[in-house]
Amino acid sequence: MIIATRTRSDTKIHSLVLAELEWTPQVDASEIRVEVEAGIVTLTGEVRDHFEYLAAERAMRRVHGVVAVFNRLEVTPRSARWVTDPDIAGVAERILTWSANIPGSVRCRVEAGCITLTGQVDWHFQREAAERAVENIRGVHTVRNEITLIPRPVADDAAETIRSALFRNPQIDASRISVSVRGNTVILTGYVKSLTQRAQADAVTWSSPDVVAIENRLNVRPY
Repeated sequence: MIIATRTRSDTKIHSLVLAELEWTPQVDASEIRVEVEAGIVTLTGEVRDHFEYLAAERAMRRVHGVVAVFNRLEVTPRSARWVTDPDIAGVAERILTWSANIPGSVRCRVEAGCITLTGQVDWHFQREAAERAVENIRGVHTVRNEITLIPRPVADDAAETIRSALFRNPQIDASRISVSVRGNTVILTGYVKSLTQRAQADAVTWSSPDVVAIENRLNVRPY
């Protein structure tokens, strides 16, 4: 279903978004509606599982000109097989237990198909690994990642080491990014060309041992 957009740029982005959804094999684009306004994409409609929900959102972030994504897709399972919360919890607990990169401190609970992850870990990649480990389990509608990072003393040169890491990354134009540190929180400001670059700046920053939280204030400008 094609929705009228306000500008020629939005019309072009709308066409690119539809093409990318059709191009993504994990997504049934026929059930998804797209709206674009000022480069902001809103997705509505239905998908069959959380895996497809995430695949649709990730597809949008690959499209040039998209500055933000509102994913309002609803997960509506189409399988006749019924999966209970205890079923999901049992599978999730086994996966978390047997994953070498996920600490034993991570716990999960399941309610109405929503997995909530809790606990404390040392690194953000461990928090991400836990989420990825459970997001594709059959019957999961949503994953809430409430895992927190253990605070550590912040180095005096934390901002500079993060800035250097951003400049080393070939996927980011770091000349337009400013880095500041407040406690264990890193604040990124400035501009990037795409949502992919914005996410990449996040990923680079999370590699710092000083970081417990990030305020990503980077604006997307497809300059």
